[in-house]
Amino acid sequence: MLIGYMRVSKADGSQTTNLQRDALLAAGIRPEHLYEDHASGKRDARPGLDACLKALREGDTLVIWKLDRLGRDLRHLVNTVHDLTHREIGLKVLAGQGAHLDTTTANGRLVFGIFAALAEFERELIVERTRAGLAAARARGRSGGRKPKMTPAKVRLAQAAMSQRETRVADLCRILGVTRQTLYRHVDAKGGLRPDGEKVLADLSP
Repeated sequence: MLIGYMRVSKADGSQTTNLQRDALLAAGIRPEHLYEDHASGKRDARPGLDACLKALREGDTLVIWKLDRLGRDLRHLVNTVHDLTHREIGLKVLAGQGAHLDTTTANGRLVFGIFAALAEFERELIVERTRAGLAAARARGRSGGRKPKMTPAKVRLAQAAMSQRETRVADLCRILGVTRQTLYRHVDAKGGLRPDGEKVLADLSP
């Protein structure tokens, strides 16, 4: 059985699925076997696609207008098709760069194998660049990861402020740009250092 999926990026009515619908119907798909989404390809939540993938059975073929209608990115596309292949479900593409791709044929599987290799190449490049960036940062005395909310200067200010009984914690948090939880992880109610605060100041030591 042929099952079709179509997607447009905007849900405000400024884009329609008419072109995709006409192409899918012309490919022999019955109207009741069409699924659609009105959402960005970058969004994880696509109920139409979820329902479509759930409806597919062994021996069925998923038909799409273009490859970019199915995957959020190359890796997601490859993973989706790998899952379909494992379930013995085919994929056909009607237009665009992947026009006439058909994973039910040997030639189509070969072409998609190239896509899979490109996705793996892309992943390895990202890993390599990340490692190189972290190494360069360490060489300059920096480490990767999120910039800490509390700096040594902020910890010292928090100590001094919290030692004063008239200090309002809400005002202090607003000045420091941190949450109450973050503040109390670094200093106690009387301005004494807590483990996180000690670590921030220790990192300052030569």
